[in-house]
Amino acid sequence: MRLSLRALAALLAYPTAELRAALPEVRAALAADPALAPALPGLEALAARLGADDLLDLQEEYVALFDRTRGLCLNLFEHVHGDSRERGPAMVELHGLYAAAGLEPASGELPDYLPMLLEYAAIEPARGAELLGNAAPVLDLLHGRLLARGSAYAAALHAALLVAGAVPGTVPLADAPDPTPEELDAAYEEAPVVFGPGADPAAECGGEALAARLRAARRTPNPKPAPRPVLRRVAAASRG
Repeated sequence: MRLSLRALAALLAYPTAELRAALPEVRAALAADPALAPALPGLEALAARLGADDLLDLQEEYVALFDRTRGLCLNLFEHVHGDSRERGPAMVELHGLYAAAGLEPASGELPDYLPMLLEYAAIEPARGAELLGNAAPVLDLLHGRLLARGSAYAAALHAALLVAGAVPGTVPLADAPDPTPEELDAAYEEAPVVFGPGADPAAECGGEALAARLRAARRTPNPKPAPRPVLRRVAAASRG
């Protein structure tokens, strides 16, 4: 079990009183993972905010940022254009991976929700890091957009990129420096992220159907607010 990734998933989930109570354990798990060291100062700042600010304000900020801003949605398949028929099978396959690891998505949450994928990576570090690596361009874009907004959550995306083995700043946001939130949303509408050399899922999938679907899923236009827990363990015994 890579506990730091469960801690990272908790920081990216909807803020709750339970999260605030668990922040000492969350911070300790993050600090114990040397791979996350470059992002640790920002993660500490995010954890400090989650522990100090008014909970209702934090919840309102989270919903406005991630659930009502399409360019910042944490459902990874939302950010990639492709054949819409690929989205459903990709969700089913992700759900199957979670089930095999003894995890079950919380009621009403989609399998491509980033905190869910981080929870899976905590149980299956190698496979989880591989899937995050396939989605690295989306993670990078989210990281850049959060940085441009001055959001403390940018540190969590930085950490996710470290897990994915990717370098922040590879995907450009816009031609102009320091774009406004409105400009970022407009750029999101006009310039979809394209994965892979030819952006052709059929040509690149090989034996990795899920990786291809990560590259080919279609964004849905209206993500709904999802103030829900991330995952619950259903396996009787820990695998880590």
